[in-house]
Amino acid sequence: MTAPVAVTMGEPAGIGPDLILALYARRKALSLPPFVVYGHANFLKARAKRLGLDVAIATAGPDAAAETFAQALPVAHIEGMVADLPGVADERAAPVVINAISEAVHAAMTGHCRAVVTAPIHKGALYHAGFKHPGHTEFLADLCAMGGRPPLPIMMLAHEDLRAVPLTIHVPIKDVPGLINRKLILDTLRVMTHDLRQRFHLERPRIAVAGLNPHAGEGGSIGREDVEIIAPAIADAQADGIAAVGPLPADTLFHPPHWRQYDAVLAMYHDQALIPIKTVAFDAGVNVTLGLPIVRTSPDHGTAFDLAGTGKASVSSFAAALAMAHIMTAPKA
Repeated sequence: MTAPVAVTMGEPAGIGPDLILALYARRKALSLPPFVVYGHANFLKARAKRLGLDVAIATAGPDAAAETFAQALPVAHIEGMVADLPGVADERAAPVVINAISEAVHAAMTGHCRAVVTAPIHKGALYHAGFKHPGHTEFLADLCAMGGRPPLPIMMLAHEDLRAVPLTIHVPIKDVPGLINRKLILDTLRVMTHDLRQRFHLERPRIAVAGLNPHAGEGGSIGREDVEIIAPAIADAQADGIAAVGPLPADTLFHPPHWRQYDAVLAMYHDQALIPIKTVAFDAGVNVTLGLPIVRTSPDHGTAFDLAGTGKASVSSFAAALAMAHIMTAPKA
């Protein structure tokens, strides 16, 4: 029997638990693959009651999840204190949130689960419990290292055939030029190429590389980074057998006739990559972490405290994250 997808509960005060419960209630209509939730069983029961969802919950590990899934939502229970307080982050729940992620990753690393889909977390609430990572993704990379050297995790936002990777992520714009270097670009292109082949079954993925400056620097007249750093890095990648093209002007690159020539785009900074995705697929984009030894996806939204417990949050992005995890771990045709 195929292993289930591991789903982490995420921040209890946010919409992650709501979406998980709503998706399970609609599992047949949405043709969702079997999944097991790593989280607190009684809390999920309380949230389901608050939302008025008729969802049976059964404590079950990944090995029993597939056969349990048709009758009840399987929950790999994480012991701790988790109150049903929508919109109110409670640091007492932090150990459960952290341990849920750890156990889900371990299940995927050991083959008991086929992929990990993570609900959004609230890092501020986790820092009180000793969480020392700048973000969710870095924590996952450390867990996957299993005591060794962490892999290079790369964030990719995806919707259908539009896939975009930001080279730099949560940093001030003023710091971006100093962070861009040939090695980082080449390493990122290597990871993108590897995972597009292995996870998305693209034999020779074509990658467009956006320039940093307006018009990709116009030959160096509008900034030197494009000609002195980005173009040489692309040449290095091409010499490595990577089908990379650029640097291309970012203001026209995402025009559909242009980006459809490529399988993915490497952008230079956060908004350059995320604005196009969020414009065309605000409720359906998926965050995919490349570079890990496991498949990890997540919805492309945050905790949305204002919607927690209301039943008004859209399930589209979370459903897309589950579907993508399923596709990425399906046997190659």
